[in-house]
Amino acid sequence: MLAFLAMDLMWRSFFALITPLIIILLTAPWCIRRLQRYKLGQVVRDDGPESHLSKTGTPTMGGVLILLGVLISCLLWGDWQSQYLWVALVVMLGFGCIGLVDDARKLIFKNPKGLAARWKYFWQSVIGLVAALFAVLMLHEQVLWLPFLKGVGINLGLGAILLAYFAIVGSSNAVNLTDGLDGLATFCVILVAAAFAAIAVVSQNSMWALQFGIPYVQGGSEVVIFCLAIVGAGLGFLWFNIYPARVFMGDVGSLALGAALGVVAVLLQQELLLVIMGGIFVAETVSVILQVGYFKYSGGKRTFFDGTAASPF
Repeated sequence: MLAFLAMDLMWRSFFALITPLIIILLTAPWCIRRLQRYKLGQVVRDDGPESHLSKTGTPTMGGVLILLGVLISCLLWGDWQSQYLWVALVVMLGFGCIGLVDDARKLIFKNPKGLAARWKYFWQSVIGLVAALFAVLMLHEQVLWLPFLKGVGINLGLGAILLAYFAIVGSSNAVNLTDGLDGLATFCVILVAAAFAAIAVVSQNSMWALQFGIPYVQGGSEVVIFCLAIVGAGLGFLWFNIYPARVFMGDVGSLALGAALGVVAVLLQQELLLVIMGGIFVAETVSVILQVGYFKYSGGKRTFFDGTAASPF
């Protein structure tokens, strides 16, 4: 029986990886041409560095392709009765809708600022809190497990909901801030999702989980499918996103994929490991906070810039 389940997961995982990869490789060229035809290109603020002005007009909102690829793959190869799969999909698509509105305001109404920050964070918080509450109740766990220490955790009580909220919303915005250089955010998301897929493979087997000292997750097999669908979609999109980028994922992709990684970390009870594996996302977030703080404190001076690097302003 165990051998049959293992073979079933192996084949479903293979097709979950390949399906979005093929979909994006086949449809992306057509989609890029359509985006160019309707002039849905990148909007770059004129007060940013001159090196970014060359990106003006490059088609964006390519993240829609990634989300569709992941959704189709999960619907084809995932277990529709799994709460784990639906929680992950709803969070990813919910944050994707927020990013879609943000991108639409930038591209259709030509407003570089997009959706007002207060409304963006409001809807992120609504989705993040609901997902965090549901995930913690579904897992019946209120423990912060410490990575690299077998079976060692901290009982957080209701604080587990707050931790899950910050993992989802924080990860979403961190990936969004990282999406600045060609291929950077996409490649980092692929690496983290692949690592989580490997952890999910171990965590869905009680004996393996005990041996490796990680939490056993009953629905971990569907987390594997979800993560590998992200990897496959990311690899397909990366072909068109590496330098020189032919398309950008936009906020619809970065906000959604960041939230997806956050909810996966919550479902696998590996929130601290997300901070470690997503070190680039954390570094980018800290960098932006320092830059903005210094800019306001110094009355307009910039730090960490020589005039050619990326700027959040």
